[in-house]
This record gives sequence, structure tokens and C-alpha cells, in this order.
Amino acid sequence: MEFNLADLFEVVVDTVPEREALVVAGGGTVRSRLRYDELAARVARVAGGLARRGVGVGDHVGIHLFNCAEYVEVMLALFSLRAVPVNVNHRYVAEELDYLFRDAELRAVVTEPELAATVRSVAGHLPLLHTVVERGEDYERLVAEAPARPPDVGPRSADDLYLLYTGGTTGKPKGVMWRHEDVYFAALGGRGVPSQGIAPLAAPGELPERIRRDAGPGRRLPLCPLMHGGAQWIALQALLSGGSLVLDVDRHFEPADALDVIAAERVELVMVIGDATARPLADALRQQPGRWDLSALQVVASGGAVLSPAVTAALAEVVPTAKVVDTFGASETGGQGRLARRGPGDTPRLVTDGDTAVLGEDLRPVAPGAVGRLARRGHVPLGYWKDEARTAATFPVVDGERWAVPGDYAVREHDGTVTLLGRGATCINTGGEKVYPEEVEAAIKQHPAVFDCLVVGVPDERFGQRVAAVVACQPGVPWPGDDALEAEVRRHLAGYKVPRAWVRVAHCERLPTGKADYTWARDAAEAAVWAS
Repeated sequence: MEFNLADLFEVVVDTVPEREALVVAGGGTVRSRLRYDELAARVARVAGGLARRGVGVGDHVGIHLFNCAEYVEVMLALFSLRAVPVNVNHRYVAEELDYLFRDAELRAVVTEPELAATVRSVAGHLPLLHTVVERGEDYERLVAEAPARPPDVGPRSADDLYLLYTGGTTGKPKGVMWRHEDVYFAALGGRGVPSQGIAPLAAPGELPERIRRDAGPGRRLPLCPLMHGGAQWIALQALLSGGSLVLDVDRHFEPADALDVIAAERVELVMVIGDATARPLADALRQQPGRWDLSALQVVASGGAVLSPAVTAALAEVVPTAKVVDTFGASETGGQGRLARRGPGDTPRLVTDGDTAVLGEDLRPVAPGAVGRLARRGHVPLGYWKDEARTAATFPVVDGERWAVPGDYAVREHDGTVTLLGRGATCINTGGEKVYPEEVEAAIKQHPAVFDCLVVGVPDERFGQRVAAVVACQPGVPWPGDDALEAEVRRHLAGYKVPRAWVRVAHCERLPTGKADYTWARDAAEAAVWAS
């Protein structure tokens, strides 16, 4: 057996078949539970059902679902078929879905009943996309009609593909291609957890003993959608280590409900997305001290957005038994370590390992104190799906070794630590969601009254940043109003990309080259927001 995700899951099932695998909760209460043997039986039937509907080895299948047990079942079933799950943002409108479906070359999509009409309207124009399965009656029919054992798809391989779609600097999503073995070691637990005495795996045969020991936080709850890589990785970390995945299926985050589940299910690790999730949890615990028994909670980990010092301190106060950590990584690198501050006002430093470096423009390590781009080697992706140019730029090969250099700028300090400076592009991080200005600007400019615009992020206490648009109208044309501009953006983009602040200016400043002057735009947006 190689390090293949489907094989690894089956080892867990064989080792601890009666251990609890999946707990589905909503509204603060548990809705269902599955042991590993029960989950495996469902996964086998889903695989068989998808195969009967034409899904084969290497086919790309979109998972267009809210958080639910079916998301986990479909993902694992596709691994077992040697097919490739593709995460699809359930907030996308038809225009965005059309781009992703074409780019990913989807052959099938599993979707929600309320989203199916939009999916089918797009699928009708795509000859490759032959199957749409709706969660609910259609999905359960697929399971019921399937054989108990999935078809033989030949020997699985460490080279089987894991594809994770993520945003690009122009807003167009791109697929990051991982080998199963590489993503397992980079993001899913294969490296072990040195701080907890869990050594890296040297061979697949070592996995049963690790599972029996049940080392590390076993019961994990990601408080974010599975369509994001971070949540998928937390889920797979739990399931490939013999732990329990506790899944919150509420569409809207309610801190009290989440805390009810964390307490009742004795959750040991909770993943949040920066202050947007962590602050409401801390506030609820402060307002109702003693209501929740969180003595089992060992780790509160933030991924996708950095926790502010104030929220970190608040969590440490209200959950003193838990370790609060900022994890750091990217779709292109996997987990790279954690961020640590020496004091409340200090810039966070990255605590990482020897596979991480800060490289200069010559792709050589920079001198101490110099600025470069954060890079990682070892178990890194193959590149971007169907994009050789971006692959060459982001995954350069230096002296025969491939590096992942996604664009985070950093300083290698004299003591060997790394200080992060941020993404070189103008990406806006609002509550863990990435918003790219050029995409929003293009949507705003669809309105006939708009002459020019620039989109930036301005500080937001809860979400870290909010999207703000600085807009200049056509000469002599009156301001169309915030509502009209918002409606225009919503026609083209998901709701989280819509600006929350609109600033009217006579003209938008640009550099002599014609490129956007985002420094000017940010100053103008922040001044207007503070004045209001």
C-alpha cells in the first residue's frame, strides 16, 4: 500500500471499525452519528452509484454542497474510485460556476436542491458535464441502487490526484494539483505533530499503531465550510487518524449553538477563521460564564485569517485550558507552521521547519534581515491545473528541487525566525474569504454610470477587513446610489465580494504606468469610512 487517501481511510476502518467517525450537528444539537464501518458502507455505495452514472478513473466531479454528511461521503467515494473531487463555492452565481466548470472539465456535479436549477442551466452548455446529482431523494436513490461494493478501478497510487480550487490574483479560481502522498504529508497529518510527540510516518504500515494509540486531538470541529481547503484538511486529519469529525451544518454561524456542540461532544480541537468566528465565541463565553464545560478543548486553531492580539487574549482568558494558535499555510503549500508573538504588540513570527525558506528574486535564500518571498520545498503540489505559465512562476524548480512560492513576502530575521509581511498582491481577506480587487472592479464597471473604480480592503473589527469601492462616475452622470451599484455586483459575483462601503470621488488616481494607485485608494476609502 502506498500513501493513497482512499487506502489510508480503509486502514482506519479496518483498525477501529466501531469507533465514532462522523457527528453531524445543527442548531446546537446532534442530528446523526456514524461509526467508521457505517461511514465506509455509505462511501462504498456512493462510489458504486457514481460509477453507474458514468464517473470513472481520473474524472473530475464537483462537490457543490453546504456542510453535510454527504460532502464527506462524496469526497471519500471519489478517492476510492480514483476520481478527483473539485470543491465548488456554493455562493457562486451562474457566471462564476460556468468558468469553474469549464476550467475544471467537470464530468459530474453533486449539488443542493436549491442550487440545482442554476447548476443545470450552466451544465446545459457544457458537453463534458453529463451528470448532476441532487442531495436528498436523488442522492439517496443513487445510494440505494448501488452495489454494496464499488467497482474495481485498478491499483491506487500515491500519484492519484487531489485538486483544490482557490482564488487567483485576477479573481479567477485556479486548481492546485496535489499528489495524494504529498498532500497527506503537507496538510493531513503525515508529518506528525512534534510538539505532541507524534512522529512522522515512515511507512503506511505504521498507521494502525498510531490509530490505536489515538494520539493528539481526536475530536475535531471545523467552524467553516468544507468547500474551503482548511476545513477539508481538518476533516481529513480527523478521519485519517482514527479521530472523530464533528460537523456543523448550520448555514449561519451562531456562537451559542457552536458552543453547545463543542461542550456536549467533548470537542478537542476547533478550527476558526480569524476574528470573524473567534470574537463571537469569546463574547458569548464572557457573557455567559459557566454555561459551557469546555474542559475537553485542547486547541483553538485559526486558519485562513490571523487572530488579532485582543481576540487571542480574550480566548485565552475564557478558555484557559486550551492553546490558541494561528496556523499558517496556503493551498499551494499545505500547513507551514504557526504564528507566534513575543509580546502583545509584536509582529507575529512564523514558527516552521527546515523545508521553509525566504527566497530572493534569484530564488536563493536571502541574507538575514532581507525581504524575500516565503517558499516551501519537499511535499508540495505539482502545479496549477492547465496553467503552465503560472505553474512555472509559482512552483519553480531550483537545482532539481521543486519549490512552492505562492507570493507571501517575508523577512528572514537574524535569529532564524521569519516575519511575514503579507501577500504581494492586493488580496482582501474578509472573514477568511479572499476577495481580489480586479474582479470586483470589473463587475462594478458593468454599471453604465461608472467611469472608473478601485477596490481595497479597509479595517473591520470583526472580519479583519471589509471590501470598499472608490468610484468615479461618468462626466455629467449623477451618482446611481449604493443600492444600484451593489445590485450590479451581485449580478456577477458572490455576496461576500460585494463592497460594504462605497466612496464617491471625482476621479481615481493611477500611477504613470496606468496601473491602479491602491495606496491612494486605500487612504481615500479609510478616510471616508472613519468620517461616516
